[in-house]
Amino acid sequence: MHEIHPAIYLLCILGYFLLLIIVSYFTSRKADNDSFFRANRQSPWYLVAFGMIGASLSGVTFISIPGVVGAGGANQAFSYMQIVLGYLLGYAVIALVLLPLYYRMDLTSIYGYLEKRFGFFSYKTGAAYFLLSRTLGSALRLYLVAIVLDTFILGPYGVPFWATVTGTIVLIWIYTFKAGIRTIVFTDTLQTTFMLVAVVWTIIAIRNELGSDVGLWQQIKDAGYGKIFFFEGGWSDPNNFFKQFFSGALITIVMTGLDQDMMQKNLTCKSLGDAQKNMFTFSGVLVIVNFLFLALGALLYIYASQHQIELPTRSDTLYPSLALQYLPIALGILFLLGLVAAAYSSADSALTALTTSFCIDFLNFNKMEDEGLKKRKRMRVHIGFSILMILVIIAFHALNNEAVINGLFTLAGYTYGPILGLFLFGLTTSRAVRDQWVLAVGIAGPVFTYLLDHYSEVLFHGFTFGFLNLALNGLLTYLGLWLISKPGESDTISLTGVS
Repeated sequence: MHEIHPAIYLLCILGYFLLLIIVSYFTSRKADNDSFFRANRQSPWYLVAFGMIGASLSGVTFISIPGVVGAGGANQAFSYMQIVLGYLLGYAVIALVLLPLYYRMDLTSIYGYLEKRFGFFSYKTGAAYFLLSRTLGSALRLYLVAIVLDTFILGPYGVPFWATVTGTIVLIWIYTFKAGIRTIVFTDTLQTTFMLVAVVWTIIAIRNELGSDVGLWQQIKDAGYGKIFFFEGGWSDPNNFFKQFFSGALITIVMTGLDQDMMQKNLTCKSLGDAQKNMFTFSGVLVIVNFLFLALGALLYIYASQHQIELPTRSDTLYPSLALQYLPIALGILFLLGLVAAAYSSADSALTALTTSFCIDFLNFNKMEDEGLKKRKRMRVHIGFSILMILVIIAFHALNNEAVINGLFTLAGYTYGPILGLFLFGLTTSRAVRDQWVLAVGIAGPVFTYLLDHYSEVLFHGFTFGFLNLALNGLLTYLGLWLISKPGESDTISLTGVS
């Protein structure tokens, strides 16, 4: 174990943020409200694709996925790849079904679809669930970074946790408040680069430390971490291939395709064709990157075993503990930069998307003509969500007691399920709903999902929903909408277009 003065790490991080602010300065010149919301629809698709890798993975993946490798036992180490392979199906649905719809309607907020399809209450229900989902999800991601900064860098100076969190959010606000998504397209590209360099360099360094002559995958298999596919356990097995594959597809469709944060980047592309090229390129690279994270996790456990290092009680802290206390100093610095890059590439776009959704979906910016008034309101909303994020992260610090990656996906099942049900019902039927009852259905879906998930082992002879609670929630919302609907077409916008 080695000790490094926290000031070294702190200076590296401050230098990194200075670089982000410089990028922000050049990208925010002549920025207006359309720059903040849609980057004036001028983003190069390849930059969007590359930047979305960092935004999709976030600090959760950077820390939690390597830890997941050993959390469930070595024989389950790479089962997470089954979920990742399901992502490919989900991204194909987004590229071929949802993106054409969003571009055809020329949307700024994707939840505008719900207003045209169903009405006022459906629109507000979907947008409100996004605000809840993204606020909690982004806070959960940033919470991980704040823990590392507090434990290894600012804590030794006596800086309280709340001050660490506040400083983190303030830095995001500084480089996004003016040009929003136009700046983020470029800063996310930079941050994805830092993140990938950190992972690849760490893998190479650990391999050199271990001194193995066999290939990377063979080394992982020899250590007992090489099993990916699980077909033999049946539906009661949480690692069942089909269960995880389709969960991955649903998670992708909902947490990317029906999420304003991720779609806002796609909607900055110059055309639908560019947005689709972005989506297919990004999805293929994302599978490779997730595999690298799992390979890194396996190597970290092998390294800890060979050096007789006691494993941390929480799997989420495995990577930071080894990187900052045992691996070479350069890797510790690179780890911190990669972690901050991964977390901020997710958090900056989340704050921008939350601001966009609230301004468009609740303040009716599309109907305002005074650009100066819109800018002032937009900045107040941006500050408001920054403060809210700080408070939620502090609350997580008081309550969290489980692996973050599992907490995030469990949370997503309850908050994204109603959005899935609303969009699915709108896209696959032409029935008109009684709009005033949609909010009640949107609340009932998560409640019944929780009850069925809680008692599933008793009710269904050992079966557990796991990540499939998202599908269950969406299905219950869909059925609820059917019950409050009536035959006959309203002004529907479905898979076949506008009727």
